[in-house]
Amino acid sequence: MKPNWKKSAIGAAIATIVLATAAAVVFSQNPPPRPDGPPGPPRGGFGHRGPGGPGGPGEFGLLAGLNLSDAQKEQVKKIHESFDESTKALRDQMRALHDNDTADPLSGNFDEAAFRSAAEARAKIQVEMEVQHAKMMSQVATVLTAEQKAQIAERHEQMRLMGPPPPPPPDDPEF
Repeated sequence: MKPNWKKSAIGAAIATIVLATAAAVVFSQNPPPRPDGPPGPPRGGFGHRGPGGPGGPGEFGLLAGLNLSDAQKEQVKKIHESFDESTKALRDQMRALHDNDTADPLSGNFDEAAFRSAAEARAKIQVEMEVQHAKMMSQVATVLTAEQKAQIAERHEQMRLMGPPPPPPPDDPEF
């Protein structure tokens, strides 16, 4: 069976994007403690939503350590579930675009128009996903107290000062 280099290259690109995004989220959620500052949020065992994670099951990493009330947790959970439901079609569209993408820059028969068209289609979906995510976060903000919003603003400022995380190491040493 002949290996499908197009799908492998696309899969590697997707995996790299997912890993870079995951690294950004991980580093932004739990910045290293400063020796002269307050301790950061607790670190847990199964990620930000699992057992032992900051805030316990169902709480976003961003909201960890804000001492949300049970009512707030329930409201945030409902908002997140609504977001998941409303963006399912977008995620399915993105998955279909990736699964059906035939534009392979390594094939020797590079079709710039096809590659550009596929990239633009994915970009449109990504923009819509970001807009939907911002709407969700706006809804979550309405659930928070002024003090909780101030704590999140402080975290954002700390992350901004830290800068972006370093890029992941390349998978192939030949490149």
